[in-house]
Amino acid sequence: MRDECADRTGRIDRRGFLGTGAGALAAAAVLGDGPAAAAQAPSRPTGSAALPKRTLGRTGVEVTILNIGTWLSPGVERLVRLAWANGVRYVDTAKSYGSEPMIGRWLKTVPEARNELFLVTKDHPRSPRGLIQQLDQRLEALQVDHVDLIFIHALGDHNFATEVKWPKSSEFKDTADKIRKSGKAKFVGFSTHHPQRHQILQAAAEGGFVDVIMLMNNPWSAHEDKMNRALDACYKRGIGLVSMKQVAGNTNLEEIGRQLPELREKGLTPYQALLHAIWTDERFSSCCVSMRNTDQVRENTEAARTFKPMTRAEIHRLRDACIAAGPTLCASCDGRCSQAAGTTAELGRLTRFLTYHDHHGYRAEARRLYAELDDPARHWHGADLEAARQACPNKLDFAKLLPRVDEVLG
Repeated sequence: MRDECADRTGRIDRRGFLGTGAGALAAAAVLGDGPAAAAQAPSRPTGSAALPKRTLGRTGVEVTILNIGTWLSPGVERLVRLAWANGVRYVDTAKSYGSEPMIGRWLKTVPEARNELFLVTKDHPRSPRGLIQQLDQRLEALQVDHVDLIFIHALGDHNFATEVKWPKSSEFKDTADKIRKSGKAKFVGFSTHHPQRHQILQAAAEGGFVDVIMLMNNPWSAHEDKMNRALDACYKRGIGLVSMKQVAGNTNLEEIGRQLPELREKGLTPYQALLHAIWTDERFSSCCVSMRNTDQVRENTEAARTFKPMTRAEIHRLRDACIAAGPTLCASCDGRCSQAAGTTAELGRLTRFLTYHDHHGYRAEARRLYAELDDPARHWHGADLEAARQACPNKLDFAKLLPRVDEVLG
């Protein structure tokens, strides 16, 4: 949960959105013929229950514009059932989430759901070919004979210098071909939230064999020059794009609402507005959102049903309000904060793990990820935190957040 040419009502028409503002979205490719042009059909209701859908790149599969990210926690099966009842037809899981057995049990009780469900899981291979064996393990945990999509999880986080080359490597291409031919996963891709993820996306566009990418994103980071070019390159190749972390770290909802009273007039919460802003970019087929309670499920599915594109000015006001409210995660992070602070500490990653702990409630996972960092990546003491704040695209208050990191993750 929770720039363009406008028409006379202030709303964005599709041609105007694709053609101008905040880095053009490669209008020629989008509006022309071929797979890239068809990759993102406008969202539309499908069936009596499902939420609006978009085509997932060249896969040709239509997926709901909202999907639920699952985590092993009390009541998660009930939340998946409620999301399904409210029209979500795309479920995201992973080995490290611990939710695969729950999803398997749910599918055993509602086997007819499998025909409509787009099921995604992830794992961390040491090299691309390791994904083949890991896929068998994921299927066993899920108690299914195939998934729709298998991701390499968090590409670049473990060894960026090596992993940035994977999306155009012959080993990953051969692995993806074997997986697709086996029928155990229809499509192959990766997720990433590395600070230099634009390089990883460019590599995928050059390789041309990755089906889908899920990336940390928000409505303004997608239009920064480097990221915008990388997204355009992937979009032109027909690579399906899924947004994640677009609402994470925005915890001061009251302040966002106070600064944007027009949201209440439109019947939108700040989280719903963030989702609408993401969906305004038609390069993205779906948003992955971790929903922690029934209110969030209802709030997010209502956002999908009522989606209307936002203007550039509306998105800019939303950005300013979110920054002013003091977020805990910068989805635009490219490492400039650490560079400005004169430190090897990975400030953006540290605050992301804090967000997992405090915002999502993924406490054990946050501590595990923190423990995997080497000492230089964790040791922020002595860094110029005010310089880091000024350099950060979302102006994170590192002087406030990093002592909290030490307190709860160290």
